[in-house]
Amino acid sequence: MKKSYAVFVFFFLLGIVIAVDNGLGKTPPMGWNSWNYFNCNINENLIKATTDRIVELGLDKKGYIYVNLDDCWQIDRDKDTKVIIEDKKNFPSGMAALGKYIHSKGLKFGLYSDAGTNTCQGRPGSYGF
Repeated sequence: MKKSYAVFVFFFLLGIVIAVDNGLGKTPPMGWNSWNYFNCNINENLIKATTDRIVELGLDKKGYIYVNLDDCWQIDRDKDTKVIIEDKKNFPSGMAALGKYIHSKGLKFGLYSDAGTNTCQGRPGSYGF
């Protein structure tokens, strides 16, 4: 009985070692989100500066790899195509360019939407699209 228990423990612990060493799940998904501090007071320069600062501080090496842009990046929905339109006043280069900038720094880009017709701030949501 003791020998079979020892074999069980050995294989159980071996499974844990293999799982930890596979590169996945070493940290929870970590990053920065614009909402908690800035709410709707966001713009392209702020997001780029924050991205740069994450890298400068070495937070990316610690697992902080996401830059998440929350509500208020969108302003309306195109009347013909129904595609969400970026707020060009605050994000003159657009989301694709901002995403490329964030990716060029080795980080991942998250972009908020809402499952409802509108976001919490009354911007266009994703429901029905």
